[in-house]
Order: sequence, then C-alpha cells, then structure tokens
Amino acid sequence: MSKRIFIDTNVMLDLLGERQPFYESIAKIASLAEKKILTLVVSPLSFATVNYFLSKFENSKKAQEKLRKFNVISEICLLDAQTIEKGLNSSFHDFEDALQYISAIDSSCELIITRNGKDFKKSLLAVMSPDEFLNSLIKNKFPS
Repeated sequence: MSKRIFIDTNVMLDLLGERQPFYESIAKIASLAEKKILTLVVSPLSFATVNYFLSKFENSKKAQEKLRKFNVISEICLLDAQTIEKGLNSSFHDFEDALQYISAIDSSCELIITRNGKDFKKSLLAVMSPDEFLNSLIKNKFPS
C-alpha cells in the first residue's frame, strides 16, 4: 500500500496554477502519484476552491481540464454530514482547516501537505510543506 498524503487546497492551487516559486516541489510530488508511488488525497472542497481561483486567471474550460487531469492522479475523500459535524465540534479556529484535517484523518492519511502549517497546530498527523516532504523522502531514500 502506498503512502497516503492529504493535499491542502493551497498546495493543489500551487500545482494547477503553476504558482512560483512553489510549483516545482508539488509537481515532483504529483509525479510520484502518477507513478503510483504514493496516493494524493484531496477534499472536494479543494476542487471547488481551486476551480474558482483558476477561472479568474484562465478560461473555465482550461481550469476544468486541469482539474480533470488532477482527478486522475488523486483520490477524493468523502465530505459528508459526519465530517461537517466533526468540523463544527473541533477545536480548530478555521472551519475549512477543520474539514481538511478531519478529511485527512477519516481517509487514513499519514500526513498533510500544506504551506500553512500553522493552521494545523492541533494536528495529530504530521504536517509538512512540499519541500519538507521531499527532503524527508530524500533522507529516507524513498523511490522517485
């Protein structure tokens, strides 16, 4: 079974929006998912948010094509009434972060990849930036 990592919305936007200087790191992680070395898990909320922002900078057809391609290499977690209830009752200050965190837990992810680690201070899962994650793979001689 491959390593399951949860991708936060900001990192998904870095990849699909090719935002510099963040794009290269998440592109390397996405490449590992394409090779089935790891599993990227993402919230349906992230698809909606990323579509909204991408559509502001490029036409919606191109934005949706990028989302389709990302959908092929990722697994979309469940976002249901139980997730909402857990988020509403969590100790997270930001509701969206709570939903992301609970989704990661409920999807059996090992860690969360985000550029906003401070938003996940209460996480029981490891939280890393894309660069930190790649460095951990190098340190542990993970296949690429």
